Amino acid sequence: MSKVRIFVDSISDIPEEWIDKYKIGIIPLYIVFQEDSYLDIEINVHDMYNKVEMNGQLPQTSTPTPADFFKAFRPVIENGEDVLYISVSSHLSSTYQNAVTASREFPPGRVTVVDSLNVSAGTAMMVLLATQFTSEGKSAIGIAESLETIRDEIQLNVVVNNLDYLHKGGRLSNLKNLLGNMLKIRPVLYVSHGRVLSGVKYRGNKQRILKKLLSSILSQIHRIDHDHIIIAQTLEKETAEWIRNVILDETSIKKVHIIEGGCAIRSHSGLHSIAISFILKSEPLVHTQR
Repeated sequence: MSKVRIFVDSISDIPEEWIDKYKIGIIPLYIVFQEDSYLDIEINVHDMYNKVEMNGQLPQTSTPTPADFFKAFRPVIENGEDVLYISVSSHLSSTYQNAVTASREFPPGRVTVVDSLNVSAGTAMMVLLATQFTSEGKSAIGIAESLETIRDEIQLNVVVNNLDYLHKGGRLSNLKNLLGNMLKIRPVLYVSHGRVLSGVKYRGNKQRILKKLLSSILSQIHRIDHDHIIIAQTLEKETAEWIRNVILDETSIKKVHIIEGGCAIRSHSGLHSIAISFILKSEPLVHTQR
């Protein structure tokens, strides 16, 4: 049986520790400022924000081409390994379709493409599950089937600190941006069936909003899978650590991972954002509480 190499795009925000430990391949998106284009791995966050402040415009994210995928997959296939590629939601990007196009250049079954129907920490959760299935000796097709069974249970809640980035990116009207900032209203975004939607809108400072969100999540603890929770943050490491400590102290969750959002996700969410991903089972789970 061929070994399976996992690939994922850069907007999944997979930490270097996982990349090294599980030999995960990263397909970078493009960060585009008007006529200038950079691979996500060629520009750092500091330089990106400097350009945003200078130009007053957010960059666009552009998808890897089928040729980019083919170039990344070919050495792995030639080495006798099979490829499992987990993409950002197909409703948010064409990376999924471009990867499918590239997969057709290889013999059937050598490249398997999975639509995560998620982004950032939500996609990272699927990658984490895939590494576990790989260690169990599952084939790429078998892993894909397992992931597609569980992906609708993967939740992602996002709190953005400032509405300006959503406004600059064309995702929020002038009036909503003005009123939101005046009243300190912050929406909690969530992913449903591959689309990012606006959920509960909280009023107040960031700490108060996060406490409310965390309380809402923990109220469902009897249905949350206790193996992993993933927190993604952009310039909010201390806040993420506070959330992790609360979860570990008040629940029997085994591991709470903290990952850092890269340029691709920050071009949409902005600075000081927090995302929490967890698996919410449709039926209550029985866990031994501390």
